[in-house]
Amino acid sequence: MTKSCIITISLLIFTSFYTISQDVAYSFNEQDEKIFYHSVEPGQTVYGISIMYHVSEEDIYNLNPSSREYIRIGEKLKIPQKSTFNPAAGNDFFIFHTIQTGETLYGVSRNYHITQEQLANANLGLTPQTFAAGKTIRIPANLIQAVPVSERRMVIKEIEYTVKRRETIFSICRTFKVTNEQLKQLNPELRNGLKAGMTIKIPVETEETVIISADQREIDLNTLLSYRNNSTKVDVVKIAILLSFQHVDTKITQARTEFYEGILLAVMDMRDVGVSVELDPFDIGTGTQRINEMLRNELFGNYNLIIGGETNEQIELIANFALKNQIKYVIPFSSGCETLTSTNANVFQVNTTSQNLLSYATSWACSLFTNYNIIFVNTNDPKEDKTPFIKAFKADLTQRSIAFQNIDYNINTFLTDISNYLSATKPNLIVPQSSSLESLDKIRGPLRLLSETRTATQITLFGYPEWQKYTDDVKNNYLEDFYALNTFIYTSFYANNLSPEIQQFKVKYRYWYNKNMINSYPKYALLGYDMGMFFISAIHSFGTNFENNIRQVNYRSLQNGFHFERVNNWGGFLNTNLYMVNYKRDFSITRADQ
Repeated sequence: MTKSCIITISLLIFTSFYTISQDVAYSFNEQDEKIFYHSVEPGQTVYGISIMYHVSEEDIYNLNPSSREYIRIGEKLKIPQKSTFNPAAGNDFFIFHTIQTGETLYGVSRNYHITQEQLANANLGLTPQTFAAGKTIRIPANLIQAVPVSERRMVIKEIEYTVKRRETIFSICRTFKVTNEQLKQLNPELRNGLKAGMTIKIPVETEETVIISADQREIDLNTLLSYRNNSTKVDVVKIAILLSFQHVDTKITQARTEFYEGILLAVMDMRDVGVSVELDPFDIGTGTQRINEMLRNELFGNYNLIIGGETNEQIELIANFALKNQIKYVIPFSSGCETLTSTNANVFQVNTTSQNLLSYATSWACSLFTNYNIIFVNTNDPKEDKTPFIKAFKADLTQRSIAFQNIDYNINTFLTDISNYLSATKPNLIVPQSSSLESLDKIRGPLRLLSETRTATQITLFGYPEWQKYTDDVKNNYLEDFYALNTFIYTSFYANNLSPEIQQFKVKYRYWYNKNMINSYPKYALLGYDMGMFFISAIHSFGTNFENNIRQVNYRSLQNGFHFERVNNWGGFLNTNLYMVNYKRDFSITRADQ
């Protein structure tokens, strides 16, 4: 590929004479007297759970009053049973079933009078591992029979008969309309003769009501789901990029262009190792007209992967198309797609929700700092307030019986106040309750002074994703302070600008595009590159059904890690990757994956 080719971005824009719009009517049948149970998974919130089951947060709060304050991993929440309409799956209604200990898919299918295949098709994420006690599956309510289907049939049943005096085999056969051979086959002892008082078995044809079951035998779950592992090998990875390349906001245009340029660099690197890739970019604008026109083109069904979408309306259209055509769909930027991710098995949401990130971060922090003297500092700064994080962190600490202290910042007395709270026998963790630059400036000087004058006292500063951008400020020495205070930050993305890998990428980007990357966090070129490398590798290595092997994709990200978890047995994937970055006193930086 020549330099001129990669610099040129050709946008393929479809046109059409008209656009069809259609409003979908939502409805559901309430069964408020029924409930089922949901076992809380790591990273889940009441809001996310409510979206998953199409109930309101108040519905959950009413049945689980303590959930207004906090939910614990493993806690079993009562959920009201409501059948719901899912536009992505057609006109299907669903109710939910909590799997019981010892229960099988066959047993569940018989209880609801539907087939095992119908259950499996309604739960595309189902595996032998996720069909487990406490997990939830959804039941296609429109297929459920209120009572078993039955019919009157003639059946053969065996009865026991006591032989009377003077009866013969011939007379018994004539009375019960059976043959001599049938009678002797059931009663081998008759070959020695018939005697009065003997009890024998007689096959009798009779009419009775028979339950008709579509599943006449239990199918092993691995066998039932084996077709999902039949992934089609891909010789040429075909990807469509759907972004707003000509946005009214020039910053968005620049960001999307840089993101695409990063994907192009990934395509170059994959081609260098023998992987064939076709990458088609499309400018989708900001509305839905272009999207509708594009998706009506039958050629769109040939892609292995679609990446993009800007607005919620665009994302929903693409997601529904991807599910209908069994194409994997990556949502690269938006974090507000919980409804789609929890109902559409083909969706991969890269940018996790803030609540999910918060939950994982507090849980990890509790594990890291179990033996620390933890001090929360209220800097009285309403900007970039971290109250949700602080509240969750404190709740996690309390749940684990880990003590902590609180202090209010006072400009005149902070140095003395914080000194009185420090421990000389345990390492100290200082947690400001705001991520703003002003809050950081209030505490970093005094903490730095204490760390240098009280060398026997260990001080560690705990911070936030936003702090990454301050490390470029050489004039104010933020990076130096982070080193001195052994600072930790949690974040879903991180690139060490001093590392050889990032330096090499900057040189490569500058060479091909004659410009530097935009000064933003995250860097969009790095995001595009990481995303391209990850998903192209996945499709090349594992084919069209790569999601079954997604944990085996071997790619070490430059900036954005990928740790996709299917959100439930019927939904898509959410990226739960989290980094804990440590600026160490020896001037090194470590980035640990969860």
